[in-house]
Amino acid sequence: METMKAVVLEKPKVLKMEIRNRPVIMEDEVLVAVKCVGICGSDIHYYEHGKIGNYVVEKPLILGHEASGEVISIGRNVKKFNVGDKVVIEPGVTCGKCEYCKSGRYNLCPDVKFLATPPVDGALCEYLAVKEDYLFKIPDNIEYDVATLVEPLSVGIHGAIRGNVKLGDNVLILGLGPVGLLTILAVKAFGASQIIAVDVQPLRLNAANELGATHIINAKDSNYKQLILEATQNVGPDVTFETAGSKETSRLAFEITKRGGRIVLIGLLPDNEVSVNINSIVDNEYNIYGVFRYANTYRKAIDVLSNNLEKVKKLITHRFKFDEATEAFEFVRENKDKCIKAVITV
Repeated sequence: METMKAVVLEKPKVLKMEIRNRPVIMEDEVLVAVKCVGICGSDIHYYEHGKIGNYVVEKPLILGHEASGEVISIGRNVKKFNVGDKVVIEPGVTCGKCEYCKSGRYNLCPDVKFLATPPVDGALCEYLAVKEDYLFKIPDNIEYDVATLVEPLSVGIHGAIRGNVKLGDNVLILGLGPVGLLTILAVKAFGASQIIAVDVQPLRLNAANELGATHIINAKDSNYKQLILEATQNVGPDVTFETAGSKETSRLAFEITKRGGRIVLIGLLPDNEVSVNINSIVDNEYNIYGVFRYANTYRKAIDVLSNNLEKVKKLITHRFKFDEATEAFEFVRENKDKCIKAVITV
C-alpha cells in the first residue's frame, strides 16, 4: 500500500511527522492531494490542551480542517470532478438521513464526522479521501492559501443568514479573529450599511478597516461602549455578532443591541456559563441565534472571496512549510497580537 506523511498530535504540545497509509477511495470519493491547511483556533486549543469541551483527544490525532487541494483521482461514480481540479474541502460529513440533514440543517446532524474533531483525523497530511458532495471547485484566481479561508468565512455567512442581516442594517462585530474579520465581508454581502468592528489588537483593527468596516473601535478605550452607541445614533446596532468568545463581550451583546434587535453568538467561551439579565432580554424582545459551524454556505463563500481577493490575501499573515508544523503552532499560540491567519503548505 502507498504511504504518505501526516502531522500527528501525540499529546498536548507534541506534534510529530508520521508515515501513514495513503487512503483508498470508494466509488463516490475523490482523492485530494492536500496543498494548504489553515490553522484554526480549535487546532491551537487541541494542541495546547488536548480537548475542547466534551471533545477529548484520546489517541494520536491529525489536526487541521481548513483545507484546499488538487484532485488526483476519482471514484468510478464521481460525476462532478476531474483530475487536476482545484478544490476546497467542506470538513463535516453527515449521515444524510436524519431530520436535520433532510431539512437542510445538516450542521446539526448528531452523527457528523468532522475533520480534526476527535476521533476523526484531520487534513494535515498529504492526501485525503473526500466524498464528492463535500468538495467544491475553486476558480483559478483563488490560490490554495486563500481558499483555506472559505471555511471560516462560511461561519460568518451562516451567522449572517441566522441573524437575518439585510440591506441597511447596522451591524456590530465583537472580536476580530479570522471569523470576526471575515464576518465583515459576509454582512457586507448581505447589505449591511454600517459595520462597527471592536477588538483590542491594532493589527486586527487595521485589518477590519481594510475589509470595509465603517467604524473601528478599540475596546481598550474606556469610552468604547459610548462610541458604539454614537455610531448607531444612540439606539444600538440592529445585529450584534459575538465572535470573541469572552464573558465581557457576551454580556455586552445583551446590553447594547437595539430593542427588537438580533444577537448572533458565534464565539465559544472557556466556561459554559455567563450571567445575563433575562428581564432585559424579555423587555427588549431580543432574537438570539446560536451558530454551530455552517450549512449550504461554501458556494457563497467562494463567490465572496473571489470578489475580495486583494483584501483577503492580507489576512494570511504567516506561512509555514509542512515540516515546520510545530513552529507554526507555537508561533500562533504565542503571538496572537502579531498573527491574524497562519497556513501550512503541504
